[in-house]
Amino acid sequence: MTTNPISLSLGALQQAYRDGSLTPLQVVEQVVAAIGDDPHTAWIHRIDAASLRARAQALMDRGPAGLPLWGIPFAIKDNIDLAGVPTTAACPDYAYTPERSAFVVQRLLDAGAIAIGKTNLDQFATGLNGTRSPYGACHNAFNPDYVSGGSSAGSAVSVALGHVSFSLGTDTAGSGRVPAGFNNLVGLKPSLGLLSTHGVVPACRSLDVVSIFALTADDAQQVFSIAHGYDAQDAYGRPAQPHGFDFGRAEHPRLGVPRADQLQFLGDAGYAQCFEEARAQALALGAELVEIDFEPFFETARLLYEGPWVAERYQAIRTFIDAQPDALFSVTREITLGGAKPLAADAFAAQYRLRALAKRCAAVWSSFDCMLLPTSPTIHRIDTMLAEPIARNSDFGIYTNFVNLLDYAAIAVPAGFRADGLPFGVTFVAPAHQDQPLLHLAQRWQQALQGRAATLGATGLAAVPFEAANAVPSGQVRVAVCGAHLQGQPLNPQLTSRGARLVQRTTTAAVYRLYALPDGKRPGLVRVAEGEEGGAAIEVEVWDLPGAQFGSFVDGIPAPLGIGRTLLADGSSVAGFICEPSGLVGARDITAFGGWRAYKAQG
Repeated sequence: MTTNPISLSLGALQQAYRDGSLTPLQVVEQVVAAIGDDPHTAWIHRIDAASLRARAQALMDRGPAGLPLWGIPFAIKDNIDLAGVPTTAACPDYAYTPERSAFVVQRLLDAGAIAIGKTNLDQFATGLNGTRSPYGACHNAFNPDYVSGGSSAGSAVSVALGHVSFSLGTDTAGSGRVPAGFNNLVGLKPSLGLLSTHGVVPACRSLDVVSIFALTADDAQQVFSIAHGYDAQDAYGRPAQPHGFDFGRAEHPRLGVPRADQLQFLGDAGYAQCFEEARAQALALGAELVEIDFEPFFETARLLYEGPWVAERYQAIRTFIDAQPDALFSVTREITLGGAKPLAADAFAAQYRLRALAKRCAAVWSSFDCMLLPTSPTIHRIDTMLAEPIARNSDFGIYTNFVNLLDYAAIAVPAGFRADGLPFGVTFVAPAHQDQPLLHLAQRWQQALQGRAATLGATGLAAVPFEAANAVPSGQVRVAVCGAHLQGQPLNPQLTSRGARLVQRTTTAAVYRLYALPDGKRPGLVRVAEGEEGGAAIEVEVWDLPGAQFGSFVDGIPAPLGIGRTLLADGSSVAGFICEPSGLVGARDITAFGGWRAYKAQG
């Protein structure tokens, strides 16, 4: 296995660029050397070294100002257009050379990223295993006898081996998540339409999304923040919506997990044990695990290879496959031509079934924020896959297929290793437009990983954390409360009735004094003057309140209280209660109690 000796995580690489220990030109040389003769068959087309050097030198001449991905190498699944480079979709007879890059690729190039080339895939993105390519089966980054996962096989392996910092894949049924799970990576399946599919060879246009493979959730966040954007030329494009309550940063997120009797690992005791350890890690993060009935999601997953969605795969390449059926990989041809058989009536019947299942699934969500699932129930050797290519491929989609059909977002993250050294991953799943909370939860998850599970892909290198930009506003307002609005106190329903959710219990910075107002029902929180002594840390709760409800909440606060800013112990600042000086006349200083609850408890 050939890996890059330098870390290509965004945090490490950008730090090296800042301190001058690396230049984009040096990174390009390292990348070319690391790829070598590509023993894992991760690549279909690599940009020639001279062109890569020219791109790196042009970036160095320009400088990094205004280019958030300056000098960052990335890979592109070969069903996504890169100007001047053939797009094959892993079918040489289908190849064409686009004049323009795909919308999402151009955004990354404009941000200063360096495209290294196009990666191997299951032909026409039909498969979850990575063996269905005339360019050769793509090999797992940890053990080449095992599948890499697909269809975005080379996109995952190129990142895991340290050939590139991140890559673009596509995800129609799990193709952006299964390879991440098999190669110890983060794999973001965004909400439909947030990353443009203009310039992408379709598999199922109504389900396809462009996915992101990265070494860390921080990296995925940064790439997502740059790549996302509404594209009017994308028929399925849609603007991002405010994501609402950020469960990813909540103290106690509620994670839905399948009932124990519904979990499926297909006899893989190693993966089953890894998932038990993942459940324990979730509890250690402060999560609440909520067991759910997973059967409607399993039923939805089974719909994917029925009726309209197989027909949609056929429609995507109908003209080509009808004219040149022998140009396709045999198993790809068999699956795709199956889509020519269903009647229009069959398509409607499947759509009706999906709508009914979607309602059943939606009813389950009231008790939890997101799902915690195995990314795949097992992994197979390449020879096992080739012996039963359709049945064994279906094994990998048990926990992924339903996500696209139900218009959910998801992110796959590393979660440990089997005893034989092969990675295991879990996936967080949430409704559409919850991409940002999912990324925040993935960041927390990765920060808590220990030992080998905390290393980057197959490189063995450690992550360098950095602050990535948020891509989508929450539409929420965070409010710190210190008295009658605390959980269990009389005015708390003024928050909960407006859909507010508790994010954390903490304290202010040690610069406040707390007073019991003369009515005995409320406290007044007052910040001491700058440089003045006598401040203390006061107990507060931080609540996430829908922005649309914030005005009515504030309007209901009687004088002498109001809303200003509260400085928290961690140095952050949120909206919080303030007290007018006139309200302190006759008030009792209760700072020594450390909070309203403690004061009330003493009677």
